[in-house]
Formats: sequence, C-alpha cells, structure tokens
Amino acid sequence: MKKLALITLNFLGFHSLSAQEISTRKDSLQGGLRIERTCFDVLRYDLNIKINIDQKSILGYNDISFKVVSNTKKIQLDLFDNMQVDSIIFNSKELKYEREFNAVFIDFPANLNSGTVEKIRFYYSGKPIVAKNAPWDGGFIFSKDKQGKPWVAVACQGTGASLWYPVKDSQSDEPDNGATIKVAVPNGLMDVSNGRFIGSEDLKNGYTRWDWEVKNPINTYDITINIADFAHIHDNLNDLDLDYYVLKENEVKAKTHFEEAKLMLTCFQSKFGTYPFKNDGYKLVETPYLGMEHQSAVAYGNKYKKGYLGSDLSSTGIGLLFDYITIHESGHEWFGNSITSKDIADMWIHEGFTMYSEVVYVECQFGLEKAQKYMNGMKQNVSNDIPIIGPFGVNKEGSGDMYYKGALLLNTLRHVINNDELWWKIVLDYSITFRHKIIDSETVVAFFNKESKMDLTPIFNQYLRYPSIPDLLVRINNNKLEFKWNVNEPNFKMPFDIKLNGKETRIYPTNDWTTSKIRVRPLDEIEAPTNKFYIDVHFEK
Repeated sequence: MKKLALITLNFLGFHSLSAQEISTRKDSLQGGLRIERTCFDVLRYDLNIKINIDQKSILGYNDISFKVVSNTKKIQLDLFDNMQVDSIIFNSKELKYEREFNAVFIDFPANLNSGTVEKIRFYYSGKPIVAKNAPWDGGFIFSKDKQGKPWVAVACQGTGASLWYPVKDSQSDEPDNGATIKVAVPNGLMDVSNGRFIGSEDLKNGYTRWDWEVKNPINTYDITINIADFAHIHDNLNDLDLDYYVLKENEVKAKTHFEEAKLMLTCFQSKFGTYPFKNDGYKLVETPYLGMEHQSAVAYGNKYKKGYLGSDLSSTGIGLLFDYITIHESGHEWFGNSITSKDIADMWIHEGFTMYSEVVYVECQFGLEKAQKYMNGMKQNVSNDIPIIGPFGVNKEGSGDMYYKGALLLNTLRHVINNDELWWKIVLDYSITFRHKIIDSETVVAFFNKESKMDLTPIFNQYLRYPSIPDLLVRINNNKLEFKWNVNEPNFKMPFDIKLNGKETRIYPTNDWTTSKIRVRPLDEIEAPTNKFYIDVHFEK
C-alpha cells in the first residue's frame, strides 16, 4: 500500500532518486542480516503499552521470546533512537546494551546455547515519530473524529515497526507463535489491534486496557493499534468471522458498503485458497489515513467511496466499480501477509501479486474482458525508471513499478503459458505452497518454472531486473516475416501472438532475428496487439 500515490509525477521522481541513494551504515543495520540477527529466531511478541494521547507518548514493554539458532552472547533488536530504552530484563537481571542508530545490541552475561528458548522483557518509552503524510511516510497519526474525540493510528511499512516498539525489525523473521497486543487508552476509547479480542480491563487510573491476540506468524510492520470511539459491526461468511470497527457516525453506511468484502473474500478464496488467518478473523478498521494491509485488521480510509478516493487509477471507468482500498489491502492478506518477502528489495512479491488480485476480483465480478481492460489501463502508471528489484540488505525498495508493472508481468505470464486452467492452478498452488512462509524472487521463479514446465526465468529477469520492457522488432524480408526481441536479458525468449489478416498466430522471437515461414507482403497485413502482453512493438520498413 505504501506507494499507491506513485501515479503522481512528483512522487515518481522522488522514489526514483531515493531508490538509488548511496546506502549507509544505518541502512545496513536496519536491512542487513548480520550474525546478531541470524543467531536467534523470534517465537512470540507480547506487547503491553499505554498510549498517552495528550502527550503523544508511549510507555510499556515488549516480552520477546526467541529460540537460539547458534551460540551467542549478543543479539540485535531495534528501536528508533528518538525512543528511550528504559531497561532490558533477562532472568530478573538487567542486561547491558549499546545503541548504534536504531539498532540495540544486547549483551548477555553468559553464552546462550543453540536450541534453547529464552525471553527478555524490553521496557521502553518516548514520543514516536508523527507521520506527515501517512501511509507514505511512517509514524503515528493523531486525529479527531467529527465529535472531537481522539482518533489515533499508526502506519510504519518501509520506515520500520521499530519506530514505535522494540522488535527484530526485519521481514526475514516473524514471530512463529504470534503475538499479544495489549494497549491501555483513555476511558471512553477503544483500541483495535490484530487478531482476536481477548478482553479489556479498567486500570482504575482513567485508562482501559484492550487486549488482542494473534495466533499466526505476522509481519512486524503489520502489528498495529487503532484508537477511537468505535462502533463494532459483526458479520460472517460461512465460518469466517468478519468484524468492522468504524467511527460511530459511519456505522449505517459501513454496514452496506462493506458487503463488498464478502464478494472479495469469496473470489479470493476460490483463486488463492482459504483465507490465511481464519483463526484470527478478518477485520476492516476505519483509519484517519488511506489504508494499509495490517494482518487481520486491515486499515480502511477510503471514505466509503468506489475507486481510489473516488478516482479510477486505470482511467477505464472499471476502477469505479469497486472500493480500491477494500480489495487491494485485503489482497495483501494472501500476498504480503501470508506470503512475505525476506527483504524489502523483493517487495514486488507483495505489491505485484496484490495489484494483480484487483484484476482477479474484476474478472470474478465483471468478466474477463473488463479485467483485461482494467489491467491494460494500468500501463499509463508505469514509469520504467529503475529495476523493480532493489538493493538487498540495506532496507531499500526498488521502483514503485513493483505495483503496476509487477501485475502486468503476471498478466503477461498468464498469456505466455496460454492455458487458463493451468494458470489458475499455478496461482492457487503458489498461494497454498508458500502459505505463512518467507521467500525471495528466486523461489517464486523456480516455482513458476516447475509448475508451468517452461523456462520463464529470462522473462522474470527482464521485467524485474531491468527498467525497460521487451521491445518486439518486426520486419519483412523477401516476403517473409522476421522478428526479434530488443531486450537487456541474455538469451531472452518469449512467445507472442500476432494477427495476420485478423487470424491469431503465435510466434517465438529470441534475441536474434528469426526468419519465419510466414509469407506476407505489406506490413499492414500484420497486427501486434499488446493487450495480453506488456511489451513495445516496432515495425521496421
């Protein structure tokens, strides 16, 4: 969700520059996997905090349970350096630590042995970063509803979950056994976090603590809080619980508007497999910012409009047939939350597949023709500026094209495979095979190669690792059709469907000129429609 505003030129320009910045020690501390991170595997987070809304501050602790993977006396956790480390307790004793930028290196008095399970309590406090324009920059949002009551939320994807709580801030490690999120807020307000509501407690000090539990592994940036005077709407889809937390002033319209969630969930479960977090339930939570894919507590701020705040990102009219935020952010439950990229350099695994899920939803509801029209309308939003895959180990994403170009790559692959029954089987098997797993691009490519029984690696490489898209060159030589791909990727091969006098014919261009058996005279006998493939075409005379 983080870069949905990339359709604006200013944002595209900013992103292109930021993705090419020289990486620093601070970047590698946040994005890298040194021994102090890889020596342990997080099992569970148990977060217990108090939010002082007037002071815009947090006070509390995080119990961090972990399994030691290799013998160590030192581990790295993360907490932004504007936040205070109050103490770190292990076996009733305070541990020593050192801070470097946002990294907290914790020293243990004796060796932690491989295979053992340990737990520390990390006390902290401070005023977290306040976002200037969430969700495109990370931080807290302190707002008010129409009655003047506080309305507070947080969005931290990309910036890092450690901007507001101590955590192993890397997508490479999710808590295997889930988390509890216990948040004390002023009386009269409610906190809604991930997972199931497990109870509340009046703390007798003007605060009530709201307790939530997540049973599944969860991305650290997905862990969230939402504070307001919410109305609660409960529904279900067969045996899946649906819960909506909305401002009371919007309760009536939400009941009708969120009926679309059932259509979306029915479609996605048919194409991608059962909802990945059934035992945590599905929630939409109204937020003072546009949206975010917070696992089992999807942030919704599209103002109950169709499209993207009432606009159509595809300029086809089809984008106004559904609520973009409901569909897109919920698609992330499968792609991003269930299947997670190990490094944010591979975030196309989240965003490309999720953008494609919108196309899948359109096809489910309105048919293939409209789905393809919507998909092709998205071409206008691609900049082809820098590679989609970014630099690894430095907490940097690649191009914002990971959204639209990533989806167009998948649509292209569907037509390369040219067998819809096989295509949907591959997509379903992909979602199920890597359910609740952390993967990388190589894993995705290997899976699609194996299941399609085709070598798709050069196609993935061209779209993901180079800025430009394949350019098909076509010419006539001695009344015979010749063609080749103009690409960066060596040994590139990809079939393409041309039309000769209105009849579709599949050709198999490579990096070299190929003379076909197809006899043609004028070039105008040939059509090269690009609605199925995301390519450029040039006819040479």
